[in-house]
Amino acid sequence: MTDLASFPSGGLAVIFGASGGIGDALTDAVVATERFERVIGLSRRAGDFDLTNAESIEKAAAALSATGLPLRLVIVATGLLHDGDLQPEKSWRQLEADRLARSFAVNATGPALLARHLLPLLPREGKAVFAALSAKVGSIGDNQLGGWYGYRAAKAALNQLLHTAAIELRRTRPEALCVTLHPGTVATALSAPFGGSGHEPVAPAIAAQRLLGVIDGLGPDENGLFLDHSGSPLPW
Repeated sequence: MTDLASFPSGGLAVIFGASGGIGDALTDAVVATERFERVIGLSRRAGDFDLTNAESIEKAAAALSATGLPLRLVIVATGLLHDGDLQPEKSWRQLEADRLARSFAVNATGPALLARHLLPLLPREGKAVFAALSAKVGSIGDNQLGGWYGYRAAKAALNQLLHTAAIELRRTRPEALCVTLHPGTVATALSAPFGGSGHEPVAPAIAAQRLLGVIDGLGPDENGLFLDHSGSPLPW
């Protein structure tokens, strides 16, 4: 069980997507470390937050800034793989503009806009981390099976957006990091319909501890990387 001792004590931690399976477990785990003065969880159900609404993102950033606490840890634990008529595409014949746009809105655009508004709030000194959950299927180099066009492409876009942001972040906040993380297969509503994929899902609480262990171990050389839940780099 990690205590996030690599972070200065005090300050603010925020988890977006806090009502989801991984987000809820991450929120509980971060609170349990007692490392931060305040931990805030935001989602549609927890804090009336809408990742697909630019005004909602700006409002959340303003509220976090208004706490007056240094923003030490941001975890974006959001993701959309399936929802109603939105299902992973098995063929290019299933590609539709509105479904692609929806996947990108949640999996790439929303987290990127969070980075736009929150990276400037990270302290200029001391460790701070902006981490967003990506997915191994977003790796272009690792794609051997095809399918899942929208989700793969949106997560690949997320990786590039935050890798680019990490380069800019380094110029003014050399001890801060911006990374994307693959949590593995977790027993949540997102992965439930795909339990036969050959990967045994782990409980959200276990996934949360693994991810926090990776975050705790991050150093300046890991800024901008795409890492799995063991801390190993994944191919772009």
